Amino acid sequence: MKINPGDVVILTGASGGIGVHFVRALARLKTRLVLTAYPGNLLAELRAEIEKSGCETVDMVCDLRDPEERAKLVQLAYDRFGRVDILINNAGVELNSYYHELAETRIAEVLTVNLIAPMMLTRMVLPRMLAQKRGHIVNIASLAGKSGPAFQEPYAATKAALIAFTSSLRCTYRHESPISASAIVPGFVEAGIYMRLKAKAGVAAPALLGVSQPEAVVKAVIRAIEGDLPEVLVNPLPVRPLLALTAMFPRIGEWATAQFGATAFFKRAIDAEKKERAAP
Repeated sequence: MKINPGDVVILTGASGGIGVHFVRALARLKTRLVLTAYPGNLLAELRAEIEKSGCETVDMVCDLRDPEERAKLVQLAYDRFGRVDILINNAGVELNSYYHELAETRIAEVLTVNLIAPMMLTRMVLPRMLAQKRGHIVNIASLAGKSGPAFQEPYAATKAALIAFTSSLRCTYRHESPISASAIVPGFVEAGIYMRLKAKAGVAAPALLGVSQPEAVVKAVIRAIEGDLPEVLVNPLPVRPLLALTAMFPRIGEWATAQFGATAFFKRAIDAEKKERAAP
């Protein structure tokens, strides 16, 4: 699906991490933007910035855990612009912890924001996309959903589910309509979640894991929409061979993940956070 000037895009997680890069790229394409974030820091400033370039924009501070607020977000798009052409489910919550130490409420928060919200937003925009015979869903997943790194159980589970959800959507709608979906699967990205982890750990991710620039993820999203790609992996180093090896030989995959330094990196971030909490 070609991204045309005037297309209406709903983007969650707009003002944090990689979301800002999505906003600026979509503004350059002259799309009309419905931006949301929670708690919405810098959201108004971001809207003002891109409106100076002539981009039609509306924003809403939306707690994606709340079904009523999700419904209001979609209604806002239709009230303002009359249609939705692209939904980018970018918002995400990540918890780095021993699983048994996580409160049930925190686990539920990750499941709701990362998985339930994208699924419900998709469900709300699909009927009109089908009626207008045009639409694309983009789900921002993660390599964590492919490899299942240590200390990332809720996050990895939701990202794996997003990938499966996207695949199922494509199978359901691609032969009966022009509606489609894509999963973007980045590794570490020099923005947002990774930046916070790096700050806690006090070191960068191991070189063997690689770190991508936000622009690479933005390009992947545009390429996925315009090329109707089912899945795009974003990582500076090739990871599909490792993922294939893990699928065939899970024990080897576990060993390789530990050897590449992922487990040690996340553990270092956990230890630093615990030390910080214990400090007087």
